Amino acid sequence: MRALFPLLLYAAASAHSATVAIDVGHFIEEPGATSARGRPELDFNRELAVEIEAAARGRGLKTMLIGYDGFMSHLAQRTAAAAHADFFLSIHHDSVQPYLIETWEHDRVERSFSDLHSGFSLFISRKNRSLSRSLACASAIGEALRGAGFSPSLYHADPIPGENKPFADRRNGVHYYDNLIVLKTARTPAVLLEAGVIVNRDEELKLQSEDTRKRMAAAVSLGLDRCLAKSSIRTAPTK
Repeated sequence: MRALFPLLLYAAASAHSATVAIDVGHFIEEPGATSARGRPELDFNRELAVEIEAAARGRGLKTMLIGYDGFMSHLAQRTAAAAHADFFLSIHHDSVQPYLIETWEHDRVERSFSDLHSGFSLFISRKNRSLSRSLACASAIGEALRGAGFSPSLYHADPIPGENKPFADRRNGVHYYDNLIVLKTARTPAVLLEAGVIVNRDEELKLQSEDTRKRMAAAVSLGLDRCLAKSSIRTAPTK
């Protein structure tokens, strides 16, 4: 027990000194998906990223926010900016394939929507140099999100054009997406979170709720804290 105690202290200290780079997905010229009521994905990404940053700091993690101003258009610049971080997390919100889109009228404007899918998804790349740690953290985040009452979407694994992203951890909503630039070029373990489907009319409203964002951010920060602590235990120095 005496030998183990310093190791546990080291693990806790290492987890709480880890730096998480939080990437705000998309930029002003290409703001991502458009929600069912006409709001750009970039706005959703910014709001959730700020909440995740606050929750992570509340757990003793260090953070750096990337792309918040909306001007970082070259994706490789994002991972380069995070080169000295310990983990890279990219924040996005989801849509569906074009053939599933319908139209409705909101505030006298015709808008696009699809209520067929909902839920979060997590992605990792097998081209990332730290695949095992990326998967461990993605699974930890997914598990924490499920524990907070959120459900994985699962439809990205459907064998259809534009999807067909195989599961890395079905239970926790983790998929392989090997050629995503920010995942394969990151110099650290990296995960992309699709927090929910904003073309789904009900889910859009939930994702705009401050309460939902705070619950999701708390779950994501819990998952990060858990996986970074476990990673620290594995890499603790020996004497």
